[in-house]
Amino acid sequence: MKRIILTAVILLSIQLLTAADGALPRAIRGVWLTNVDSKALNSKKNIDAAVDHCSKIGINTIFVVTWNKAMTTYPSPIAKSLTGIEIDTLFRGRDPLKELIESAHKKNIKVIAWFEFGFSTSFQQKGGRILEVRPEWAALDNERKLVVKNGFDWMNGFNPEVQDFMLKLIMEVVKNYNVDGIQGDDRLPAMPSESGYDPYTVGIYKQQHNGAEPPHDFKDPAWIQWRADILNKYMERIHSAVKAEKPAMVIAMSPSVYPWSKEEYLQDWPTWVNKGFVDQVIPQIYRYSLDRYIETFDEMLATQIDKDKLDRVTPGILLKVGNYYPTKKMLDQMIKENRKRGYNGEVFFFYEGLKKYPEYFESLYKDHVDFPSLP
Repeated sequence: MKRIILTAVILLSIQLLTAADGALPRAIRGVWLTNVDSKALNSKKNIDAAVDHCSKIGINTIFVVTWNKAMTTYPSPIAKSLTGIEIDTLFRGRDPLKELIESAHKKNIKVIAWFEFGFSTSFQQKGGRILEVRPEWAALDNERKLVVKNGFDWMNGFNPEVQDFMLKLIMEVVKNYNVDGIQGDDRLPAMPSESGYDPYTVGIYKQQHNGAEPPHDFKDPAWIQWRADILNKYMERIHSAVKAEKPAMVIAMSPSVYPWSKEEYLQDWPTWVNKGFVDQVIPQIYRYSLDRYIETFDEMLATQIDKDKLDRVTPGILLKVGNYYPTKKMLDQMIKENRKRGYNGEVFFFYEGLKKYPEYFESLYKDHVDFPSLP
Protein backbone atom coordinates (compact mmCIF):
# COMPACT_ATOMS: atom_id res chain seq x y z
CA MET A 1 0.00 0.00 0.00
CA LYS A 2 2.79 2.44 0.91
CA ARG A 3 4.53 1.73 -2.40
CA ILE A 4 1.31 2.46 -4.32
CA ILE A 5 0.84 5.73 -2.47
CA LEU A 6 4.46 6.74 -3.02
CA THR A 7 4.16 6.04 -6.75
CA ALA A 8 1.01 8.16 -6.90
CA VAL A 9 2.74 11.00 -5.09
CA ILE A 10 5.74 10.91 -7.42
CA LEU A 11 3.54 10.91 -10.51
CA LEU A 12 1.44 13.74 -9.17
CA SER A 13 4.47 15.76 -8.18
CA ILE A 14 5.79 15.47 -11.72
CA GLN A 15 2.43 16.52 -13.16
CA LEU A 16 1.76 19.46 -10.87
CA LEU A 17 5.10 20.76 -9.68
CA THR A 18 7.29 20.52 -12.75
CA ALA A 19 6.97 23.68 -14.82
CA ALA A 20 8.28 23.87 -18.36
CA ASP A 21 9.57 27.05 -19.98
CA GLY A 22 9.27 28.99 -16.75
CA ALA A 23 5.53 28.41 -16.43
CA LEU A 24 4.00 28.55 -12.98
CA PRO A 25 2.70 25.42 -11.23
CA ARG A 26 -1.04 24.93 -11.64
CA ALA A 27 -3.54 24.44 -8.84
CA ILE A 28 -6.95 25.46 -7.61
CA ARG A 29 -6.83 27.59 -4.49
CA GLY A 30 -10.50 28.09 -3.94
CA VAL A 31 -13.31 28.86 -1.56
CA TRP A 32 -17.06 28.31 -1.54
CA LEU A 33 -19.14 31.48 -1.28
CA THR A 34 -22.69 30.92 -0.06
CA ASN A 35 -25.79 32.83 0.98
CA VAL A 36 -26.19 30.84 4.21
CA ASP A 37 -24.44 32.07 7.37
CA SER A 38 -22.82 34.77 5.25
CA LYS A 39 -23.74 38.27 4.04
CA ALA A 40 -21.11 38.31 1.31
CA LEU A 41 -23.68 38.23 -1.50
CA ASN A 42 -26.12 40.65 0.11
CA SER A 43 -24.85 43.73 -1.74
CA LYS A 44 -22.47 44.75 -4.49
CA LYS A 45 -20.31 46.37 -1.81
CA ASN A 46 -20.10 43.12 0.13
CA ILE A 47 -19.26 41.19 -3.02
CA ASP A 48 -16.42 43.56 -3.88
CA ALA A 49 -15.09 43.28 -0.32
CA ALA A 50 -15.17 39.47 -0.44
CA VAL A 51 -13.40 39.42 -3.79
CA ASP A 52 -10.77 41.86 -2.55
CA HIS A 53 -10.20 39.67 0.49
CA CYS A 54 -9.84 36.54 -1.66
CA SER A 55 -7.43 38.31 -3.99
CA LYS A 56 -5.34 39.59 -1.11
CA ILE A 57 -4.74 36.11 0.32
CA GLY A 58 -4.14 34.35 -3.00
CA ILE A 59 -7.47 32.64 -3.70
CA ASN A 60 -7.74 32.06 -7.45
CA THR A 61 -11.20 30.44 -7.65
CA ILE A 62 -14.58 31.26 -6.11
CA PHE A 63 -17.32 28.63 -6.16
CA VAL A 64 -20.46 30.73 -5.79
CA VAL A 65 -23.85 29.37 -4.82
CA THR A 66 -26.20 29.54 -7.79
CA TRP A 67 -29.06 27.23 -6.81
CA ASN A 68 -30.39 26.40 -3.35
CA LYS A 69 -33.72 26.38 -1.48
CA ALA A 70 -35.45 25.98 -4.87
CA MET A 71 -34.24 29.45 -5.88
CA THR A 72 -31.42 30.91 -7.93
CA THR A 73 -28.99 33.73 -7.14
CA TYR A 74 -29.54 35.17 -10.60
CA PRO A 75 -32.75 36.04 -12.50
CA SER A 76 -33.86 32.71 -13.95
CA PRO A 77 -36.72 32.31 -16.42
CA ILE A 78 -36.29 28.54 -16.06
CA ALA A 79 -36.87 28.61 -12.31
CA LYS A 80 -39.70 31.11 -12.66
CA SER A 81 -41.49 28.90 -15.18
CA LEU A 82 -41.59 26.12 -12.58
CA THR A 83 -41.98 27.85 -9.22
CA GLY A 84 -43.04 31.38 -10.10
CA ILE A 85 -39.93 32.70 -8.32
CA GLU A 86 -37.37 34.30 -10.64
CA ILE A 87 -34.60 34.84 -8.08
CA ASP A 88 -33.96 34.30 -4.38
CA THR A 89 -36.24 36.85 -2.74
CA LEU A 90 -33.26 38.22 -0.79
CA PHE A 91 -31.71 39.39 -4.07
CA ARG A 92 -34.76 40.68 -5.91
CA GLY A 93 -33.82 43.58 -8.22
CA ARG A 94 -30.15 42.50 -8.40
CA ASP A 95 -28.02 39.88 -10.12
CA PRO A 96 -25.42 38.72 -7.57
CA LEU A 97 -23.97 36.16 -9.97
CA LYS A 98 -23.24 38.81 -12.58
CA GLU A 99 -21.88 41.19 -9.95
CA LEU A 100 -19.52 38.54 -8.60
CA ILE A 101 -18.26 37.51 -12.03
CA GLU A 102 -17.46 41.10 -12.98
CA SER A 103 -15.73 41.81 -9.67
CA ALA A 104 -13.75 38.54 -9.56
CA HIS A 105 -12.57 38.68 -13.16
CA LYS A 106 -11.09 42.12 -12.54
CA LYS A 107 -8.87 40.40 -9.98
CA ASN A 108 -8.10 37.43 -12.27
CA ILE A 109 -10.15 35.11 -10.06
CA LYS A 110 -12.12 32.31 -11.71
CA VAL A 111 -15.83 31.94 -10.92
CA ILE A 112 -17.48 28.52 -10.84
CA ALA A 113 -21.30 28.38 -10.60
CA TRP A 114 -22.18 26.03 -7.74
CA PHE A 115 -25.56 24.30 -7.98
CA GLU A 116 -25.60 23.54 -4.29
CA PHE A 117 -29.00 21.92 -3.68
CA GLY A 118 -28.96 19.83 -6.85
CA PHE A 119 -31.88 17.40 -6.72
CA SER A 120 -32.81 18.47 -3.19
CA THR A 121 -35.86 20.71 -3.19
CA SER A 122 -35.86 22.20 0.28
CA PHE A 123 -34.79 21.83 3.90
CA GLN A 124 -37.48 20.63 6.31
CA GLN A 125 -40.32 22.01 4.19
CA LYS A 126 -42.02 18.78 3.07
CA GLY A 127 -40.78 19.26 -0.48
CA GLY A 128 -41.20 23.01 -0.66
CA ARG A 129 -42.45 24.93 -3.66
CA ILE A 130 -41.21 22.51 -6.33
CA LEU A 131 -43.09 19.49 -5.03
CA GLU A 132 -46.09 21.68 -4.33
CA VAL A 133 -46.41 22.37 -8.05
CA ARG A 134 -44.98 19.04 -9.28
CA PRO A 135 -45.86 16.42 -6.64
CA GLU A 136 -45.15 13.63 -9.15
CA TRP A 137 -41.49 14.65 -8.99
CA ALA A 138 -41.15 13.50 -5.38
CA ALA A 139 -38.49 10.95 -4.49
CA LEU A 140 -40.05 8.07 -2.57
CA ASP A 141 -38.56 5.55 -0.15
CA ASN A 142 -39.48 1.88 0.27
CA GLU A 143 -42.50 2.88 2.34
CA ARG A 144 -43.62 5.20 -0.50
CA LYS A 145 -42.97 8.28 1.61
CA LEU A 146 -41.12 11.44 0.59
CA VAL A 147 -37.37 10.94 0.90
CA VAL A 148 -35.97 13.21 3.61
CA LYS A 149 -32.31 12.78 4.53
CA ASN A 150 -30.49 14.90 7.10
CA GLY A 151 -33.40 17.31 6.92
CA PHE A 152 -33.26 17.74 3.14
CA ASP A 153 -36.30 16.93 0.99
CA TRP A 154 -35.64 15.34 -2.39
CA MET A 155 -37.16 15.30 -5.84
CA ASN A 156 -36.59 12.24 -8.00
CA GLY A 157 -33.30 12.62 -9.84
CA PHE A 158 -33.94 9.39 -11.75
CA ASN A 159 -36.92 10.98 -13.50
CA PRO A 160 -36.01 12.40 -16.95
CA GLU A 161 -38.21 15.45 -16.34
CA VAL A 162 -36.31 16.30 -13.17
CA GLN A 163 -32.99 15.69 -14.92
CA ASP A 164 -34.07 17.94 -17.79
CA PHE A 165 -35.03 20.72 -15.38
CA MET A 166 -31.65 20.65 -13.65
CA LEU A 167 -29.78 20.55 -16.94
CA LYS A 168 -31.80 23.53 -18.21
CA LEU A 169 -30.73 25.49 -15.12
CA ILE A 170 -27.10 24.57 -15.71
CA MET A 171 -27.24 25.46 -19.39
CA GLU A 172 -29.03 28.74 -18.61
CA VAL A 173 -25.97 29.80 -16.64
CA VAL A 174 -23.49 28.39 -19.16
CA LYS A 175 -25.12 30.25 -22.05
CA ASN A 176 -25.91 33.55 -20.37
CA TYR A 177 -23.03 34.18 -17.97
CA ASN A 178 -19.29 34.50 -18.35
CA VAL A 179 -18.62 31.89 -15.70
CA ASP A 180 -15.50 29.77 -15.91
CA GLY A 181 -17.23 26.56 -14.94
CA ILE A 182 -20.08 24.77 -13.22
CA GLN A 183 -20.05 22.58 -10.13
CA GLY A 184 -22.29 20.07 -8.40
CA ASP A 185 -21.65 18.63 -4.98
CA ASP A 186 -22.97 15.89 -2.70
CA ARG A 187 -26.48 16.61 -4.02
CA LEU A 188 -25.72 16.75 -7.76
CA PRO A 189 -25.70 14.32 -9.35
CA ALA A 190 -26.78 12.43 -6.26
CA MET A 191 -29.76 10.70 -4.71
CA PRO A 192 -30.16 9.24 -1.23
CA SER A 193 -29.82 5.47 -1.34
CA GLU A 194 -33.23 5.32 0.34
CA SER A 195 -34.80 6.60 -2.90
CA GLY A 196 -35.92 4.86 -6.09
CA TYR A 197 -39.31 3.49 -5.05
CA ASP A 198 -41.41 5.96 -7.03
CA PRO A 199 -43.64 4.61 -9.84
CA TYR A 200 -41.36 5.82 -12.65
CA THR A 201 -38.13 4.30 -11.31
CA VAL A 202 -39.82 1.06 -10.23
CA GLY A 203 -41.35 0.78 -13.70
CA ILE A 204 -37.99 1.14 -15.44
CA TYR A 205 -36.41 -1.37 -13.07
CA LYS A 206 -39.16 -3.92 -13.72
CA GLN A 207 -38.77 -3.49 -17.49
CA GLN A 208 -35.09 -4.37 -17.17
CA HIS A 209 -35.54 -7.22 -14.67
CA ASN A 210 -38.31 -9.37 -16.14
CA GLY A 211 -41.01 -7.73 -14.07
CA ALA A 212 -39.25 -8.15 -10.73
CA GLU A 213 -39.69 -5.44 -8.09
CA PRO A 214 -36.56 -3.67 -6.84
CA PRO A 215 -35.17 -5.01 -3.55
CA HIS A 216 -36.89 -3.70 -0.43
CA ASP A 217 -33.41 -3.39 1.07
CA PHE A 218 -32.23 -0.06 -0.33
CA LYS A 219 -28.62 -1.00 0.49
CA ASP A 220 -28.70 -4.10 -1.72
CA PRO A 221 -25.40 -3.83 -3.68
CA ALA A 222 -26.86 -4.56 -7.13
CA TRP A 223 -29.72 -2.11 -6.51
CA ILE A 224 -27.19 0.51 -5.36
CA GLN A 225 -25.16 0.04 -8.54
CA TRP A 226 -28.21 0.09 -10.83
CA ARG A 227 -29.27 3.48 -9.50
CA ALA A 228 -25.70 4.82 -9.38
CA ASP A 229 -25.38 3.94 -13.07
CA ILE A 230 -28.35 6.19 -13.84
CA LEU A 231 -26.52 9.07 -12.16
CA ASN A 232 -23.30 8.15 -13.98
CA LYS A 233 -25.13 8.51 -17.29
CA TYR A 234 -26.56 11.82 -16.18
CA MET A 235 -23.08 13.06 -15.28
CA GLU A 236 -21.95 12.10 -18.77
CA ARG A 237 -24.94 13.98 -20.19
CA ILE A 238 -24.06 17.13 -18.22
CA HIS A 239 -20.50 16.90 -19.50
CA SER A 240 -21.59 16.48 -23.12
CA ALA A 241 -24.10 19.35 -23.03
CA VAL A 242 -21.77 21.84 -21.36
CA LYS A 243 -18.78 21.01 -23.54
CA ALA A 244 -20.87 21.20 -26.71
CA GLU A 245 -21.87 24.74 -25.79
CA LYS A 246 -18.53 25.94 -24.40
CA PRO A 247 -15.62 23.50 -24.70
CA ALA A 248 -13.43 25.59 -22.39
CA MET A 249 -15.97 25.48 -19.56
CA VAL A 250 -14.65 23.71 -16.44
CA ILE A 251 -16.84 20.91 -15.11
CA ALA A 252 -16.14 20.38 -11.43
CA MET A 253 -17.85 18.19 -8.87
CA SER A 254 -17.49 18.07 -5.10
CA PRO A 255 -18.87 14.77 -3.80
CA SER A 256 -18.50 13.30 -0.36
CA VAL A 257 -15.77 10.73 0.11
CA TYR A 258 -15.99 7.31 -1.54
CA PRO A 259 -17.32 4.65 -0.90
CA TRP A 260 -19.61 6.43 1.59
CA SER A 261 -20.72 8.68 -1.26
CA LYS A 262 -21.98 5.68 -3.22
CA GLU A 263 -23.50 3.84 -0.28
CA GLU A 264 -25.43 6.86 0.98
CA TYR A 265 -25.93 9.09 -2.09
CA LEU A 266 -25.31 6.78 -5.06
CA GLN A 267 -22.33 8.91 -6.14
CA ASP A 268 -19.93 6.59 -7.96
CA TRP A 269 -17.64 9.52 -8.60
CA PRO A 270 -14.39 7.64 -9.27
CA THR A 271 -16.16 6.52 -12.46
CA TRP A 272 -16.76 10.20 -13.36
CA VAL A 273 -13.05 10.94 -12.99
CA ASN A 274 -11.73 7.82 -14.64
CA LYS A 275 -14.08 8.11 -17.63
CA GLY A 276 -13.37 11.80 -18.12
CA PHE A 277 -16.82 13.15 -17.23
CA VAL A 278 -15.28 15.84 -14.99
CA ASP A 279 -12.33 18.20 -15.33
CA GLN A 280 -11.88 18.58 -11.58
CA VAL A 281 -13.22 16.65 -8.62
CA ILE A 282 -13.03 18.21 -5.14
CA PRO A 283 -13.78 15.44 -2.64
CA GLN A 284 -15.12 16.73 0.65
CA ILE A 285 -12.38 15.36 2.89
CA TYR A 286 -14.15 16.84 5.90
CA ARG A 287 -12.50 15.18 8.85
CA TYR A 288 -12.20 16.30 12.46
CA SER A 289 -8.79 14.75 13.13
CA LEU A 290 -5.56 14.82 11.18
CA ASP A 291 -5.20 11.04 11.24
CA ARG A 292 -8.61 10.56 9.63
CA TYR A 293 -7.83 13.23 7.05
CA ILE A 294 -4.59 11.51 6.06
CA GLU A 295 -6.17 8.05 6.05
CA THR A 296 -9.05 9.16 3.84
CA PHE A 297 -6.86 11.11 1.45
CA ASP A 298 -4.32 8.32 0.99
CA GLU A 299 -6.96 5.66 0.42
CA MET A 300 -8.49 7.84 -2.28
CA LEU A 301 -5.17 8.37 -4.05
CA ALA A 302 -4.12 4.75 -3.82
CA THR A 303 -7.29 2.87 -4.72
CA GLN A 304 -9.99 5.03 -6.27
CA ILE A 305 -8.53 7.08 -9.10
CA ASP A 306 -6.51 6.04 -12.14
CA LYS A 307 -2.94 7.21 -11.71
CA ASP A 308 -3.04 9.29 -14.89
CA LYS A 309 -6.09 11.16 -13.56
CA LEU A 310 -4.67 12.30 -10.22
CA ASP A 311 -4.14 15.82 -11.52
CA ARG A 312 -7.94 16.17 -11.74
CA VAL A 313 -8.23 16.07 -7.94
CA THR A 314 -8.22 19.00 -5.52
CA PRO A 315 -8.88 18.26 -1.82
CA GLY A 316 -11.80 19.97 -0.09
CA ILE A 317 -11.14 21.16 3.47
CA LEU A 318 -13.79 21.96 6.09
CA LEU A 319 -13.03 25.43 7.42
CA LYS A 320 -16.30 26.32 9.10
CA VAL A 321 -19.69 24.77 9.77
CA GLY A 322 -21.90 26.33 12.42
CA ASN A 323 -19.59 27.12 15.33
CA TYR A 324 -16.93 24.60 14.31
CA TYR A 325 -13.51 25.66 13.02
CA PRO A 326 -10.42 23.45 12.82
CA THR A 327 -7.62 24.63 15.06
CA LYS A 328 -4.97 26.63 13.30
CA LYS A 329 -2.53 23.80 13.99
CA MET A 330 -4.75 21.17 12.40
CA LEU A 331 -5.49 23.43 9.45
CA ASP A 332 -1.80 23.96 8.86
CA GLN A 333 -1.11 20.23 9.18
CA MET A 334 -3.80 19.32 6.64
CA ILE A 335 -2.39 21.77 4.13
CA LYS A 336 1.13 20.46 4.70
CA GLU A 337 -0.13 16.93 4.06
CA ASN A 338 -1.63 18.17 0.78
CA ARG A 339 1.77 19.55 -0.24
CA LYS A 340 3.50 16.29 0.67
CA ARG A 341 1.23 14.57 -1.83
CA GLY A 342 2.05 17.04 -4.57
CA TYR A 343 -1.09 19.19 -4.26
CA ASN A 344 -0.43 22.91 -4.43
CA GLY A 345 -3.99 23.92 -3.60
CA GLU A 346 -7.23 23.11 -1.86
CA VAL A 347 -10.80 24.41 -1.68
CA PHE A 348 -12.16 25.68 1.62
CA PHE A 349 -15.72 25.36 2.87
CA PHE A 350 -16.54 28.16 3.29
CA TYR A 351 -15.67 31.86 2.83
CA GLU A 352 -16.51 33.11 6.32
CA GLY A 353 -13.97 30.69 7.77
CA LEU A 354 -11.16 32.58 6.04
CA LYS A 355 -11.68 35.36 8.61
CA LYS A 356 -10.93 33.10 11.58
CA TYR A 357 -7.14 33.15 11.18
CA PRO A 358 -6.39 36.28 9.10
CA GLU A 359 -2.64 36.31 9.65
CA TYR A 360 -2.33 32.64 8.73
CA PHE A 361 -4.22 33.03 5.47
CA GLU A 362 -2.32 36.18 4.55
CA SER A 363 0.92 34.17 4.73
CA LEU A 364 -0.33 30.87 3.29
CA TYR A 365 -0.18 31.51 -0.46
CA LYS A 366 2.94 33.63 -0.85
CA ASP A 367 3.92 31.69 -3.96
CA HIS A 368 1.86 31.98 -7.14
CA VAL A 369 0.10 29.32 -9.19
CA ASP A 370 -1.97 29.30 -12.36
CA PHE A 371 -5.42 27.80 -12.59
CA PRO A 372 -5.18 24.24 -13.99
CA SER A 373 -5.47 23.79 -17.72
CA LEU A 374 -8.20 21.49 -19.00
CA PRO A 375 -7.28 17.82 -19.56
